[in-house]
Amino acid sequence: MDLSFSPEERAFREEVRAWIKTAMPPHLAAKAAVDGHFEMPEVMEWHKVLAQKGWVAPHWPVEWGGPGLDVARRFILTEELELAGAPQLSPFGLTMAGPLLMQFGNEAQKQRYLPKILSGEEVWCQGYSEPNAGSDLASLRLAARADGDFFVLDGQKTWTTYAQYAGWIFVLARTDPAAKKQSGISFFVVDMTSPGIRVRPTLTIGGTHAFCDTFFENVRVPKENLVGPLNGGWTLAKALLGHERTLVAAVGHSTRTLLRCKRIARETIGDDGRPLSQDPVWRAKIARMECRLEALRMQNYRAIAGAKQGHAPGPESSILKLRGSEVLQGMFELALDLMGHDGLSWMNEPGVVPAHEDWVAPTYDYVRAATIYAGSNEIQKNIIAKLILGLS
Repeated sequence: MDLSFSPEERAFREEVRAWIKTAMPPHLAAKAAVDGHFEMPEVMEWHKVLAQKGWVAPHWPVEWGGPGLDVARRFILTEELELAGAPQLSPFGLTMAGPLLMQFGNEAQKQRYLPKILSGEEVWCQGYSEPNAGSDLASLRLAARADGDFFVLDGQKTWTTYAQYAGWIFVLARTDPAAKKQSGISFFVVDMTSPGIRVRPTLTIGGTHAFCDTFFENVRVPKENLVGPLNGGWTLAKALLGHERTLVAAVGHSTRTLLRCKRIARETIGDDGRPLSQDPVWRAKIARMECRLEALRMQNYRAIAGAKQGHAPGPESSILKLRGSEVLQGMFELALDLMGHDGLSWMNEPGVVPAHEDWVAPTYDYVRAATIYAGSNEIQKNIIAKLILGLS
């Protein structure tokens, strides 16, 4: 029994678990059962299933079509979806642009964008990083100059995840090159079909076109697409990163990967003719990772308990991001080690349900980025040192 939650919260967990089993379309469930890779159309198909249920944006208020779930139920829903291997929804509209528009957008912007984000009618991507502005985001160079009723954007964004599928992008652009670098930045929402935008997908070592370079050449953006005050984009940028790190510990994902490691250990025969699950060395390695995961889970529960008492997420979210990404990477390292030479297997063609554990190696490669995205772990350590430990 999960004593970290109330009887009502545990009942909600059972409700979610039962609903996923009946609601997930069979072709998606078949991939989920073997931790397969979901293509973007499949992700959006699942988005619309969740939207119909009212669970696609568990953190959205009822006012804007969300279920208004409290923090404990949001955690439970997210964890159960991860444990089920369900398609991971694109966060750029639901978790980033949507909440930011609720906080900083005007009424016309909220009415225009929020319903279509929620329904999945419009897909979003994020235009933050640039070739020379990654962790030092304030060094960005994408320029936005005023021209009548428009801003004209020129420059480049990189690591634009799934930009090739997006209809809209939110970008940070420099509107005052003479100001202090954090002070001369503004926040825009931009139609990806605008003339002058070019997207170039990048093939990752994991075999996916997850990331893109996005080029802006004399792109005209209506002034009503400015969100928040002119040159006030840095405040929005920091607020959005806070939304990005919500539930970033990925406890459910790591828990499912641990179960996967145990399955691999049972099915892989060692040199002595016994399953690796019976080898004390491998059992110790698995137990070590399980202990790290349980410590992370307890830290996540502590954050949830604080939120239930009305405490806003603070710098402790950096701890969850730091440890969560390291645990997730460690789980896939363990899985690959357990597979041995079988880890050299690669993915099937798109649309084919992977056999056995073909997706361990590509996913291992992809989660190397977990310690970089949503704020690199080096930056998180600086935050922890300054704001929690009080070090200068």
